Amino acid sequence: VMPHSSKLIWDLRNRSLGLDERSNVVRADYLGTREFVQRLKLEAALPVHDGCVNTICWNDTGKYILSGSDDTNLVITDPFTRKVLVNVPSHHRANIYSAKFMPASCDHWIVSSAGDGHIHYTNISRSPDITQHKFTCHYGTVYEILTVPNDPHTFLSCGEDGTVRWFDTRLKNECSKSRCGDDVLIKCRRAVSSMAISPVEPCYLALGCSDSSVRIYDRRMLGTITTGGCPTGGTTGICLRFVPPHLTGRSCRVTSLCYSADGQEVLASYSSDYVYLFDPKDDQASKLGLSENRRQEQPPVKRLRLRGDWSDTGPRARPESEREQTGESSSNMSLMQRMSGMLSRWFEEASEAQNNRAHSRSHSSGESLHTFMHDPTFLFHCVKKLNSVLLQGSRGALTDSAEPVISLQYSSEGTTTSTIKLDFTHQCEHGIEAERQSQTELRRHSQAAVQAMGSDDSDDETVHTSSAHTVRGPTERLSLSLFLLFRRTAAARIQEIFRRRKERREMEETEALGIKRPVAKMSFKGHRNSRTMIKEACFWGKSFVLSGSDCGHIFIWDRYTGEHVMLLEADNHVVNCLQPHPFEPLLASSGIDYDIKIWSPMEELPSFDRVLTEEVILRNELMLEENRNTVTVPASFMLRMLASLSHIRADRFEGDPSEGSGQENED
Repeated sequence: VMPHSSKLIWDLRNRSLGLDERSNVVRADYLGTREFVQRLKLEAALPVHDGCVNTICWNDTGKYILSGSDDTNLVITDPFTRKVLVNVPSHHRANIYSAKFMPASCDHWIVSSAGDGHIHYTNISRSPDITQHKFTCHYGTVYEILTVPNDPHTFLSCGEDGTVRWFDTRLKNECSKSRCGDDVLIKCRRAVSSMAISPVEPCYLALGCSDSSVRIYDRRMLGTITTGGCPTGGTTGICLRFVPPHLTGRSCRVTSLCYSADGQEVLASYSSDYVYLFDPKDDQASKLGLSENRRQEQPPVKRLRLRGDWSDTGPRARPESEREQTGESSSNMSLMQRMSGMLSRWFEEASEAQNNRAHSRSHSSGESLHTFMHDPTFLFHCVKKLNSVLLQGSRGALTDSAEPVISLQYSSEGTTTSTIKLDFTHQCEHGIEAERQSQTELRRHSQAAVQAMGSDDSDDETVHTSSAHTVRGPTERLSLSLFLLFRRTAAARIQEIFRRRKERREMEETEALGIKRPVAKMSFKGHRNSRTMIKEACFWGKSFVLSGSDCGHIFIWDRYTGEHVMLLEADNHVVNCLQPHPFEPLLASSGIDYDIKIWSPMEELPSFDRVLTEEVILRNELMLEENRNTVTVPASFMLRMLASLSHIRADRFEGDPSEGSGQENED
C-alpha cells in the first residue's frame, strides 16, 4: 500500500485535470484537513521580477500565474516548468498594484492598474508586439481591478479618488480624459482600497473603504453615464454596511475583501487591526441597537519612518522594547533614525500645543516652540523662512530636476499606516512679487478659515477650501497647513466638519432604509498588517483562512474556531499576496521580495511549531501598537525639514545668544 504522503504527492502530480471523476472529492478531502496545511512546504521560488511583487493571480485553468511589480512589468509564468512565458512592459509610470486576466479571453487580454492612476487594457497574443489601450479617468492610485465571472467585456476599478468605475470594452476600450466621470459607478466620500464580487450572485459588489467600513451594493440598481445611467453616492444601491464596533469613527483601511466559495461569508482584512469574518445576510448590529455614531480622535503621531525602511518587518524584526533590552536599539541607531526621533519630538510639542491651545497662548514668547505654532505672524514667518531655505537649496539644480519641495499633506489613510506626500516643483519665477502675494493670501485665507469655523450650517456638496492650501512663492507652492506640525488647521477642520456631517446623514439614511449591519462571526489575530496597503486574506478550502503579515510569515487559522494551525516563513520582509490554486492544493505568495513562491504539501509529516508561533504573535502585537502612530516620510523631506527648523530656531535666538545656550544640543 502506498504511504499516505506518497499517495498525496502522486495524486497532485499524476492526475490530469478533469479526467479523474474522484479528483474533486480528493481535493476537498485534502483542503479540508489540518494535516494537509501542516505539510505545506516551499516548493519553488520564481525570481521573475526586479521589484516588489504587488499582485499575482492564476488563470482560469490554473496553468499560469500573472504578476505585476514595482518594476512595472507584466509577467506570465508557468510555475510547474518554472519558465517565464511572457514578459512585457506595462508602460505604467508607477508601481503596478493589480493585474487580472480577462475571463474567457484565452488569457490574451490583461487589465492592470498602478500608482500613476492609469488602467491599461493590454492584448499580449502577439507578444512582444502588444496592443494596449489606456484609461486615465482616475486621479490618484488605482488599488484594484476586478473582473466579473464569465464576462470577457467588463471590469471594475477602485482607487484613492473614492470612485468605483465600471468599464465596458464593447462601448469603449480607452479614455484619455482627466478625471472623467462617464464610467463612475459609485462615488464614495473616502478612498476605496479593495473590492470583491460574490461568486454565486455577481450582482453583489463589496467595497472596502478608508472609513473602516465594508459596503455591499446591488449592481442592478446602479449605472454609469456611459451605460445610460448615473453614478450613485450616499445610500443608493447599498445593501449592507459592516464596521467593527471598536473601529467606528476611525480611519482603518480595508486592505482586502474575499467572498467564500458559496457566497455565504465575507472576509475583510483591516490595516493596523485584524481580519474579520461576517455573514452578508446578518443584521445583528441593527437588532442589538449598536450605534455607529461614536467618534474617536486619531492618536497623536509618535514616530516617523523613512520611506523604504523595512527594518521593522520580516522574521528577524523585533519590537523596540525588545531591542532596548538587548542594547541593539541604541547601538544601531542611524543618523536618520536620530533625525526621526528629533522631528517626532517637535511634532509632539505641536500636538500638545494643539490640545492646550488656549493655555499655550498665555505663555511668554520665550517658551518652547509649540507656543508659537498657532500665532499667524509666526506661521507666516515659518512659511517665509521655509521658502527661502528651499529656494537656496534648489537654485542651480531645480530647473534640471524635479526635486520635491515640501507640501506636508499628512494623511492617516496613505499607502502605509500614514504617509506624508511631497509635491514636485518645476519652476522658480517672480519670487519677490509672489512672496508679497503669499503674505496677503495667507492672511486672507486665515481670516476666512477662522470665520468659517464658526458656522456649521452649509449643505454644499463640495468644500473649496483645501486642507493643504498652498502659497505661491519662489518654489511655486508650499503647504500652508504644514499638516504634520499643525495637524488641526482651520481648513482641515472645515473639511472634516462637512465630511462628518455627510457621513452622519448617510448613517441616518442607512438606519431609515433598514440597511443590514452585521456583526463579526469570527476574528483572526496574531499577524501584523500595518506597512502596506495590499495585504491579502483569503479562504483555503472550506476550513481555513490565510493572511500575509509584516513579519514575513503566512498565517493559517481554523475558519470556525480562529485557532492558529500553521505558520510559514515566506518573505524577508512582508507577505502581501496570497492566491490559492483554483483546483489543486497549491498556494502562490509574494511580497517585498522580488519573487513568487509556490507552496505545496511536500513535507513527509505534519509539522507546526506552536512555541515559535506564540513568539511571533507576541512580537506582532507589540509592533502593531508601535506602528499605529507612525508616519512614513521620504529622506528628502527629513533633510529639508531639519534645515527649515534650524533656520527657525536661529531666528528665534537671534539677538539673545543666551537663549540658545545650555540645552541647545539636547533640543
